[in-house]
Amino acid sequence: MGDAAASYPAASRLDIVEELGGHRVADPYRWLEDPDDPDVRRWLAEQAQLYADHLTRWTAGDRIRRRLEELTPGVVGLPRMRGERTFFPRRGKGQDQAMWVVADPDGAERVVLDPARLSEDGTVVLQWASPSADGRHLAYAVDEGGREEVIVRVLEVEGGADVGPPLRLGRGGDLAWLGGDDGLVLVATLPDLPEEEAAFHRRVWRLPLGARQEDAELIFGEGRDRTTYFGVGVSADGRWLTVSCSLGTAPRNDLYLCDLDQAQLAFEPVLEAVDAQAGGQVAADGRLWLWTNLDAPRGRLVTADPRRPSSWDEVVPEGPDVLSDWALTDTALFVAWQRDVASAVTRHDRATGRQVGEVALPGLGSVSLAARPGGGGDDLWLAYTDELTPTHVLHHRPSTGATDVWAEAPGAPPTDDDLEVVRAFATSPDGTNVPLFVARRKDRPLDGTAPAILYGYGGFQVSLTPAYNAAARAWVEGGGVYATACLRGGGEYGEAWHRDGMREAKQHVFDDFLACARWLTGSGHTSPEHLAVAGGSNGGLLVGAALTQAPQLFRAVHCSAPLLDMVRYERFGLGITWNDEYGTAADPDELGWLLSYSPYHRVVDGTTYPAVLFTTFGGDTRVDPLHARKLCAALQQATAADPDERPVLLRHEEAVGHGLRTVSRSLDERAEVLAFLAAQVGWPAR
Repeated sequence: MGDAAASYPAASRLDIVEELGGHRVADPYRWLEDPDDPDVRRWLAEQAQLYADHLTRWTAGDRIRRRLEELTPGVVGLPRMRGERTFFPRRGKGQDQAMWVVADPDGAERVVLDPARLSEDGTVVLQWASPSADGRHLAYAVDEGGREEVIVRVLEVEGGADVGPPLRLGRGGDLAWLGGDDGLVLVATLPDLPEEEAAFHRRVWRLPLGARQEDAELIFGEGRDRTTYFGVGVSADGRWLTVSCSLGTAPRNDLYLCDLDQAQLAFEPVLEAVDAQAGGQVAADGRLWLWTNLDAPRGRLVTADPRRPSSWDEVVPEGPDVLSDWALTDTALFVAWQRDVASAVTRHDRATGRQVGEVALPGLGSVSLAARPGGGGDDLWLAYTDELTPTHVLHHRPSTGATDVWAEAPGAPPTDDDLEVVRAFATSPDGTNVPLFVARRKDRPLDGTAPAILYGYGGFQVSLTPAYNAAARAWVEGGGVYATACLRGGGEYGEAWHRDGMREAKQHVFDDFLACARWLTGSGHTSPEHLAVAGGSNGGLLVGAALTQAPQLFRAVHCSAPLLDMVRYERFGLGITWNDEYGTAADPDELGWLLSYSPYHRVVDGTTYPAVLFTTFGGDTRVDPLHARKLCAALQQATAADPDERPVLLRHEEAVGHGLRTVSRSLDERAEVLAFLAAQVGWPAR
């Protein structure tokens, strides 16, 4: 036990050691798994008081909160053209959630959905909205208390009246509109499930518009594994339904196509029982257009006759870059690529796939694309962002090649010419080049004294492409460095890059991250005393592994909603759906992989650990907060660091979940986290 342990809330160490798959596995803080245990509640209350005591010492907090609010703009999203109307999300600066706006044919705009009216305390959050194909209705999904259980309501765009009762789709719920007033295709969990199964057992249903959910017709999914996620899409003409089936988060899916004009629905396989992914739908030209990584880890585009959907013709072959998005206008095909992680957009001949041009982008950023889904227009819209530029929407006209701004982010802060972002590459121990984007002041000397934050994720095919971050900009304005590491396990270089950081190769992710940390110190940007690392969810696992494998490289760690006990992770939350990514403790060999890096099991008494702030959320049904509780207790007992200089702290927040929350609650949390990191690494440094 470290000498510092007496300064922390008392936490009993149980003598629990199990023989699992030939391994002796200790679990002294298993009692912290039960949040309803009176001892756990006592421990949490004492942790909350400890955190509150430290919070009063972080003098930069109020200033950071004000600056974050100044730097957080509103939001504008890509337009969706439905019938003669155009729908798009827009959040004004200072608003907590984005409203949905509709523009009528005469160009007049009005708000059709304002989420601020859904609850007084901001605990009901809009998840997504979907206008019908004819533009007459809008379906929208809300989340209550952060539990990520989809509740859908439908309203009339003209007048705003509700259509039918609410639809409770459960976790993983999805929706697609049928043609006209025909109704909806729903993905929803089976009714009346026991609590321990309520996050699983999804099926696909057809429901007339306005009908009760219990009247829905089951059309697909019977007999599928309980962890299957479904995605649904309907062609713009309402005829063709696509259904995607993924087993948990496995990087593969089955895809089926159904002709809804047929009296007897038949689901024809497009991709089935292969280790690959595909997705798309029938376009206005009557062809089935698909993105796939079958025989193409970086992605390619193919087409098929919907009557023979498994027989494909290649349009855009795999290239050196990752195919990340695509859109069809009446005259052209546009493709977005990840080129060393940053976006590029090319124009192609629709028939041959031959590249005929490129759309210039404002900088080293990220884009997503949109066009009219049913044809009838030759316009392309691009949502663009980069590390220092909030998301705004561009409008490109293929006929002229001109690109202009369609909508700015409301209240976007002015450009700061004293700041810059550079793309660099660190070298991992096995020789792999790992990209990182480094935001900094142009006048900042490389003398090793800059307070720096290194952020990463590294899993589940998630690509950390450049995106605006008000916290990063505030940090850099104050003389700091903010670096984003693009690690194996993500999708930055395609599926091979992902698989080189999962299962038995998971250590590559941590090696990549530590290599980025060493690059930042070796290049003179910072030093271990001024370096903090941050990550959430799978990224919380990342920084948990980093702090237990190389504690000497960092001064501070922010570990949010993390996975940390990799022996028991499958027993809680959605853990059972992630064993394709990590491996399962039920297999002795795979348990060996997990134990080799499981942060909770790698804590060593007497080690001088960095300062650590765990952030957890009471509504989190994805990653159980028990992970953070257990590692927090273990580090508090083990660390040899002075608890006043390098504290180990837990910040717990109720009524929010793993991801979605209002802007104001997000800013409160980010300000406190930055204040903690600032106190540790010496920000501001100007």
